Amino acid sequence: MRLLFCFVMALLLSRSISAQDFSAYQKNNFTHEQAVLPYRLLLPDADLSQKYPLLIFLHGSFEKGTDNEKQLTIGGRFFLRDSIRQHYPAYVLFPQCPEDDSWAYFENRIDLTTGYAINWKFPFLPEPTPITGLLKKLVDSLMATGKIATDKIYIAGLSQGGMGVLDMIARYPETFAAAISMCGAGEPATAKLFAGKVALWLFHGDKDPVVPVDFSRNYYKHLKKSAPNIRYSEYKGVEHNSWQKAFAEPELMRWLFAQGKK
Repeated sequence: MRLLFCFVMALLLSRSISAQDFSAYQKNNFTHEQAVLPYRLLLPDADLSQKYPLLIFLHGSFEKGTDNEKQLTIGGRFFLRDSIRQHYPAYVLFPQCPEDDSWAYFENRIDLTTGYAINWKFPFLPEPTPITGLLKKLVDSLMATGKIATDKIYIAGLSQGGMGVLDMIARYPETFAAAISMCGAGEPATAKLFAGKVALWLFHGDKDPVVPVDFSRNYYKHLKKSAPNIRYSEYKGVEHNSWQKAFAEPELMRWLFAQGKK
């Protein structure tokens, strides 16, 4: 029944995005050595002769594919808001992960009784996943254009995208000024790699059956003593959709855009 529910939700999401107008997001493909990364890019609604922050948003598992559209399902509308574009002009990047890859390495197994994943492991291998390595090359290429404020590069993501966020800031702490992980997870021991270098705001629902809340709790425990700019918001009674609460946080964008590399 849970698998059927997930299928129905994915179908509804795909129909929902087709009814929305995301044409403001440029549709592009980044190619490197025959590997292709589909991505959408929203330009700042401002004077393009100036430099602006770059905000990368990593989608979850339901938005994987190659259509270069589904990744905008969650978050795409948020960054199109006039209030966001006017007060926080930025380049907003939505890459799309293929079905056979992931933003970060992880292992688990499915509990046949509940239908949810258990026994999570997050091996931090020397090299990133293929798609994440390609994403880093895309980010580097955007930085090289001279249009990006390189001291203000931000990354956010939800679920598997949140896992990718924690993986990328551990691998490239000198690149990112701040990060947001919504219902994400990872190996807490990697927190030492970006502690004090990347500001981080974690979000999670305390009733999340898909990605256990303990992952965000443990990250926060590892960081709160050694990292001055770490925040954690846990929502009582909320399951896996904690991104809805996160997007509604009045301080979210103000906090994010206040961060910068020194």
